[in-house]
Amino acid sequence: MYDLLMGPAERAVLGKLRRGLLRKATGRVLEIGAGTGANLPHYPPGIRVVLLEPDPAYRNRGKGKFPGARWVEGRGENLPFPDNSFDTVVATFVLCSVEDPRRTIGEIRRVLRSPGKFLFLEHIRAEARWEQRIQDLSSPLWQLLAGCRCNRPTLEFLNRGGFYLEEKQILHLAMPPLNPQVVGTAITSAYDTP
Repeated sequence: MYDLLMGPAERAVLGKLRRGLLRKATGRVLEIGAGTGANLPHYPPGIRVVLLEPDPAYRNRGKGKFPGARWVEGRGENLPFPDNSFDTVVATFVLCSVEDPRRTIGEIRRVLRSPGKFLFLEHIRAEARWEQRIQDLSSPLWQLLAGCRCNRPTLEFLNRGGFYLEEKQILHLAMPPLNPQVVGTAITSAYDTP
């Protein structure tokens, strides 16, 4: 159902956002919460990606659409990879759905080499109080329907998790509570340790 429901949004705007974001992927790439593989067509040629997805139905659908891609079962809170394993980590609409976003960000930081890039497209907490109120009131329903918590302060979590926001663009692609979104690049420092 996800592919069917999201198809119009992918064709209208999300596909272009994914393509612009993922052209920055370099080296060994890990994608967290790969779903059914919506990002795969948008990576630059020659990029090899490890796709992490906890849901077997999504993994099976993704494998059917993209034979030969490397799919791994796992969750963002406990990445099954050694420290400093990847040059780039990607998450699109994932940090709003994981159980523990702070722990997931810590794991991303752990598996990234220094310097490393974290590429993201996420829902974030609104700045306007009236939008925050809508997000907070509707969050339980959205969590039930889509597993999404759109009111998380994701940019704050990234800052506290040892990332420097190199680039970000705040977007308003939908109605509250799904607004706003952010697309961006966070980097680790070559002088920091996870």
